[in-house]
Amino acid sequence: MSDVHNAQLDWDEHGQPLSRSYGDVYFSRANGLEETRHVFLAHNQIIERCQALPAGGHLVIGETGFGTGLNFLCAWQAFAEHAPHDARLHFLSVEKFPLALADLQRALALWPELAPYAEQLLAQYRAIHPGFQRLLLDGGRVVLTLMIGDVLDYLPQLDAQVDAWFLDGFAPSKNPEMWTDALFAELARLSAPGATLATFTSAGFVRRGLISAGFAMVRVKGFGHKREMLAGPFQGLSAAPGAPWFARPETPAGERHAVVIGAGLAGCATASSLALRGWRVTLLERHDAVAREASGNPQGVLYLKLSAHGTALSQLIVAGFGHTRRLLERLQRGSDWDACGVLQLAFDAKEAERQSKLASTFPDDLLHPLSQAQAESRAGVALAVGGLFYPDAGWVHPPALCQYLAQHPLISLRSHQEALSLQRLDDHWCIAGESGVLAEAPVVVLACAAEIGRLLSDANLPLKRIRGQISRLPANDASRALRTVVCAEGYVAPLRDNEHTLGASFDFHSNDLTPSVAEHVGNLELLREISTDLAERLGAQSLDPSTLQGRAAFRCTSPDYLPLVGPLAAQHGFNEAYAVLSKDARQVPDTSCPWLPGLYINSGHGSRGLITAPLSGELIAAWLNDEPLPVPREVAEASHPNRFMLRTLIRGT
Repeated sequence: MSDVHNAQLDWDEHGQPLSRSYGDVYFSRANGLEETRHVFLAHNQIIERCQALPAGGHLVIGETGFGTGLNFLCAWQAFAEHAPHDARLHFLSVEKFPLALADLQRALALWPELAPYAEQLLAQYRAIHPGFQRLLLDGGRVVLTLMIGDVLDYLPQLDAQVDAWFLDGFAPSKNPEMWTDALFAELARLSAPGATLATFTSAGFVRRGLISAGFAMVRVKGFGHKREMLAGPFQGLSAAPGAPWFARPETPAGERHAVVIGAGLAGCATASSLALRGWRVTLLERHDAVAREASGNPQGVLYLKLSAHGTALSQLIVAGFGHTRRLLERLQRGSDWDACGVLQLAFDAKEAERQSKLASTFPDDLLHPLSQAQAESRAGVALAVGGLFYPDAGWVHPPALCQYLAQHPLISLRSHQEALSLQRLDDHWCIAGESGVLAEAPVVVLACAAEIGRLLSDANLPLKRIRGQISRLPANDASRALRTVVCAEGYVAPLRDNEHTLGASFDFHSNDLTPSVAEHVGNLELLREISTDLAERLGAQSLDPSTLQGRAAFRCTSPDYLPLVGPLAAQHGFNEAYAVLSKDARQVPDTSCPWLPGLYINSGHGSRGLITAPLSGELIAAWLNDEPLPVPREVAEASHPNRFMLRTLIRGT
């Protein structure tokens, strides 16, 4: 990729970083720490706001220009010292050129006082790729959402209510394209009632632009040699609501108790995200333990099937990959996961062309092309072609991730509990099974794949099941040479627990989960297409497919390959409320959405669950807690369960 992804830095004689692109400092040479406290913390009353937070409340800070993270760490320190123990800090920051990890480490070493916070940030500073990247810190109490890219590409896609703005970034004289009326309008759109804004600059055009956008800006004493800076409250009007069918439902009142149905990856991730926010979660699972269905394979692959066109699915995959990759740092490398990289072979001309477009679209640290010789060197086995290499990716043992996510003390796992019916009674949901009522709660999240259709037969959600089978091949001395996951039409992973996972078949018609010999034969053929050398090392020719160990499960997917994540409307009420759309799809009726109160869905992840399900748990929690969404608004809407009702109504089908 020709564009520079990471910031290019020079370092002065005092060890302070300077931006080569903008010819400007990242913070005051006098004292960056005190500058941040004076400009951003004091003039946004951050300490006072932290002290005033109610139990379980949250503070949302928005920032332009993450830079070295100094402002974030100072805000986190103030929050840690002054906020209630069960409050949460959301910090939203846009950064066009993020620092490389080594540069960030060097810059933050200048502030020993912030070391306890900096260490946590550095430990999670992985896979910081373009788009929205969510980092969970301090046990989930502090949530950092980085938007990597141009500020006017990402702020319009942010769905949040910001309490305080840190308008930072390089000086207007050095970076004029950022300090624009379009930016100021976005800050106004995203401002919560009572929001404040502070910035180090006192430039007249900045002050006039912010005043025009609704901020009552005044010049106040600056820091150090800067005579003046700007600060003031937002006094403009709230932004007009968008389409009601994608609006936020009312936050459920009463006890924060949710029932999550299904303890696969989607269910465990949802339970974890809610528990981190103080919810009591009852996790119902029809089997004897977590991850007994599609999430139960011995090795799953972090495989990023991307588009060069910036589609909603592609954005979700990049954001979800980063989130999962950072979660995995908390698991045992080698047995639970391994960042060995994933090599996608350019197995035909069409695939080679697709890969060429991806390589010119995404940064090298996410993916880069390898020649045939380079690919062989990386994989450790002979290959017929080169391909695209994803250095941060690898394989995961999904049950280990599920177990980690479900182990929170607020999560109660109840196994052998199959939900057969769902009923709304007064202000809560009643979930029943064969033996009667299994659980009751104000909120229920359906994370039970295609079984949702049985519980919500009236919703007509187009979820479909696809059978997949993996084969488990015994490792040997020769096969140990495989050092990375290699994919073509199928995939093969380096050894885990003395065996390799090979897969996976696709069968749209079978409902039988008994592993079949025919599909073992098909998987061995996929192996030969990946590497005849590896097939020989594994003795594929002499293996008897009827003796192979394997596993079959159903993936659950949707017609547009995006998951279903979020609240759901009542079908009949939706059709009545928005009937006009069948005649004119451009209408946006001023009618509140007839939500099924307290009902949410996290399903339809297909073969991408490792990448999309954990971040979708965060999305469900953001809906339920009225927090900033962890993905761009267009991604949240493209994944919204109401989208199918909407399309059906518009098409008149």
